[in-house]
Amino acid sequence: MYKGIIFDFNGTLFFDSKKHLEAWREFSTRVRDHAFTDEEMREFMFGRTNEDIIAYLIGKKPDASLVEKLGKEKEAVYREMCKQDKKNTILAPGAIDLLNYLVKNNIPHTIATMSEKENVDFYIQEFNLAKWFDVDKIVYADGTIPGKPAPDIYIKAAKKLNLAPKDCIVVEDAISGIESAKKAGIGKIIAIASMESTELYKKIPAVSQIIKNFDEIDRNIFYKTCTCTK
Repeated sequence: MYKGIIFDFNGTLFFDSKKHLEAWREFSTRVRDHAFTDEEMREFMFGRTNEDIIAYLIGKKPDASLVEKLGKEKEAVYREMCKQDKKNTILAPGAIDLLNYLVKNNIPHTIATMSEKENVDFYIQEFNLAKWFDVDKIVYADGTIPGKPAPDIYIKAAKKLNLAPKDCIVVEDAISGIESAKKAGIGKIIAIASMESTELYKKIPAVSQIIKNFDEIDRNIFYKTCTCTK
């Protein structure tokens, strides 16, 4: 049993991987005259900071002004895509029921995302995240956290919940995020196959469970700190 749960956001609570793909493919074409391949996306984009991605694109460490310029342009395009696609700009299947359960049973939970503040603020407003999350406990790319697969983000998120990493569950879709959670010593790693095939995750020993929606997470794996019922 586990005391808390930490969610990645992009591709996890929000199935937006295709939108990010489209936005980054456009910028890849601008920067190096050809788009990201699917393989490059998996290895060098998912779970990484904008600085990491831009460094890969240009083949060297970018200066801060270039990171800010390209990053802001790309994220603005991405947010506009979300706004124009209200039908699909919704939380992942089963997420609301699980979040309601976590709140009702007082189970610690938060988000750990490599998205930057402008996107996080957009998500908080667009999805009304304050209904389920203490927004002050959301961990995001604030310039002080190295990108996944470094373990820092999940170590920090566990601390925000006042829990040891081993007492936490992490739900991730990115290979780099799974590696990050593993290095952080997270007790249980659940992979959600929002875009990738389940076969991809079966090859990763650190993954304890593979799901396609949040209804598949057994509520009985949580310690409950109140006598509430499901």
